[in-house]
Amino acid sequence: MLDITRATFETDIIQASMTTPVLVDFWHPKSEQCLILVPLLEKLEIEYAGRFILAKVDASQEQEIAGAFGVQSIPTCILMMGGKPVDGFQGAQPEDKLKEFLDKHLPPAVELEAEEPEIAEFAEITPEMALNMLVEKLKAAPEDETARFDLVKLLLALGRDDDAKIAFAPVISKTSVVRKFDSLKRWMDAVDTIHLIAPKSINTMYTAENMALNGHTNQLEAKITTNKRDFEARFAKTQLLIAQQRWTEAMDELLEILMRDKTWNDDQARKTYIAILDIIEPAPVKVADGQIPPVDATVATYRRRLSSVVLS
Repeated sequence: MLDITRATFETDIIQASMTTPVLVDFWHPKSEQCLILVPLLEKLEIEYAGRFILAKVDASQEQEIAGAFGVQSIPTCILMMGGKPVDGFQGAQPEDKLKEFLDKHLPPAVELEAEEPEIAEFAEITPEMALNMLVEKLKAAPEDETARFDLVKLLLALGRDDDAKIAFAPVISKTSVVRKFDSLKRWMDAVDTIHLIAPKSINTMYTAENMALNGHTNQLEAKITTNKRDFEARFAKTQLLIAQQRWTEAMDELLEILMRDKTWNDDQARKTYIAILDIIEPAPVKVADGQIPPVDATVATYRRRLSSVVLS
């Protein structure tokens, strides 16, 4: 779920809808119907496993966006595809009606699953075998964005930062239009930051470099203890946690920023939080027709926590 402002409208709605349908929910925090509809939409976003993106616009705060869409009542939902509105509805709807609306427009789940690389099968093979499979997949289809994302993600997870940058280079220009590439770029930037403090020591212990990293972390924590609104220090700590792949700790720190300032530094905390969710979300698992794919408990929990903070 994305919380949209005028600053993020172009990227998170118009550009995002070029590749994935975006359901825009115009809501108001004091509307009872909105409070009924929002949890249902969030539930469906999880169940539909990437088939659409849920975006919310607080019509009371973003009147210019609401006016551009001709919104006259709250809640109003508009489905964007290819940068244009294709359909919509007004008022809270029961879950079956929401599914009927979505199914009318979204590509069938089976088509989406066919396009996804079967990364789940990598569970029983070595990381090197998985890398080779992804490399071969990209040789056959260099434009396969999902395979590119999975390859760079795996290289970063293995600490092969230089190889990850080489694999990422062909799509670096797409970071402003493909959200998952932006997420990878944020991970790589965090790794670069930590290497300035402790070169190549992320996964080592009892070294001079690791001592430098610990010392820097302690300095940041001291600043935060002195001033809980020192968002620069909190975000710097988050960068260290991301580079060390301590994902939940990083999101906890970002939530501390969001609870105090939801739009700090041009939505830097929220965008980074969403990037982590993109990175840690497991690949879709194929299920029988009519069954709901399993939802990763950590991803679901931290999505709810983000929603709770943003809506508060």
